Order: sequence, then C-alpha cells, then structure tokens
Amino acid sequence: MSPRKELGIAGALLIAVVASVLFIVVYFTAPDRLYEGLAIAIAAAALSLALAGWAFWILPFEHVVDAIETYPSPPGERAAEQTLAVADLRKIARPRFLVAMLVGALGSFAAALIVPIRSLGPAPDDQLFHTRWRPGKRLVREDGTPVHVDGLNVDSSVAIFPDGAIDDAQSQATLIRLPPDIGGTAAGYVAYSRLCTHAGCPVALYRAAARELLCPCHQSVFDVVNEGAVLSGPADHALPRLPIEVGPDGILRARGDFPEPVGPGFWERG
Repeated sequence: MSPRKELGIAGALLIAVVASVLFIVVYFTAPDRLYEGLAIAIAAAALSLALAGWAFWILPFEHVVDAIETYPSPPGERAAEQTLAVADLRKIARPRFLVAMLVGALGSFAAALIVPIRSLGPAPDDQLFHTRWRPGKRLVREDGTPVHVDGLNVDSSVAIFPDGAIDDAQSQATLIRLPPDIGGTAAGYVAYSRLCTHAGCPVALYRAAARELLCPCHQSVFDVVNEGAVLSGPADHALPRLPIEVGPDGILRARGDFPEPVGPGFWERG
C-alpha cells in the first residue's frame, strides 16, 4: 500500500478520534444538540471512510483456488508452500500504528455512543418491587399518628402508611378491623395494599356488610376475608396483603413488606 493511502486512513481515524472526544467534551461541558450531532456525525463518517479504505487498500483482492491433488505432498513442495505463505503474510501485515489508531478510533467512538446513556435518567432500583414497609414499622394514619389495637371500631377501615413515609403512595394500605370470630387476622386486623391491581387507583371503599373492598375507578371488588381475592371487575389478581402484628405497646406494626409488588401487574410481574 502506498504511503499516501496509509496517511489517508490514518487521517480519517484521527478525525474520528478527535470528533468522538469533542462530542464527549461538549456533552459534559456545554450540552448542545447541534454541536453534539455534528461531532458524532463527523466521527461516524470519518470512521466509515477509514474502514472503507482499510477494506479496499489493505486487504488483498485475491481469488485463490486450492486444487486438491494427491496427498501427502512431497516434502519439497510443502516447504515451498510454507515459505510462500509466510511471504504473503508479511506482505499483507498491517502497520502497527494504523492498528493502534483503529483501536483508538473504535474505542473513542464507542465511548461517545455509551456516554449519552446517562441522559436516560436515574438507574432503576427496587422501588418498583418493594415498598417502605419493613419489619417493626408502625402503622400510622395520614396525620402520622400510630394505630393502636383499640383504635378502630369493628367493621371500620382507615388508610395507613409506614411510620416516617406518609408521603409514599406505593406503601399506602387499607387497615380493616374485622369481627373477632373471623380467623387469620392480627387481633382482628387485616391490611391490604391500597393500589388497585388493575390500574393503580386507590381501593378506598370498604363495604363492611359484604367484607369487600371496592375500587371506585373501574369497580373491581376484592374479598377481604379471602386474601384480597378478586370477586369481580377488570382486576386480574388479588390485592397484596400486608403482614402485621400487635406490638408489645399495643401499636400495630408490620412484620415485613408486601409479599409481592403492589399495583397493576402489567410490568411489575413481567
């Protein structure tokens, strides 16, 4: 390959490196879509030109036909072929500085493509799968007052939150006091997520006579005495039940988080 073509490829790779670095610098120091777009476009064009030159000027244009003859070949013929192969390899060997520049151009261009990922927003954490309920968390009303075991009348309900997280919508739940003859409760209390499993509306209506929770948005109905099972409506799975207990001070506390993600199941459940 002529030195002129070699310099052409090297120049294109250098432009790709400079443009990629320029894109990263502009992205972090003075974000501007115009300059960012120009820089990444120039980097991509220069890299494409360099690769095209590499393909047309460095890689040999050969059509090799390897006729199969009688094997094994004579020792003298094998030695001659090996010598010829080594000579060919030396002929097509790439200059090291071009290889180094190609690696640098590809690396800088890849970095320029990866850096904008940070603009997608904060990394997702487990807040979609867990709420603020933890073992020992006191159940508090919207005004922050804790719920005592004698704080509700039978067949009444109240919205509750984890102590210290009354602004966390994901954690809100409905606490219901059932008659003492109904088993499977914590001193007569049960608590269910307040987010409807259909569309996330607040399941705020408790029909004491039927022991049902009703979502006012789309009329999904959940069975309070049967683990929040769906009785009717568009919701397709039960309301998650919050495990609770009565603390030694008579204050109701959580025994842990909901056993499954709360709210609609269109993507929390995959």
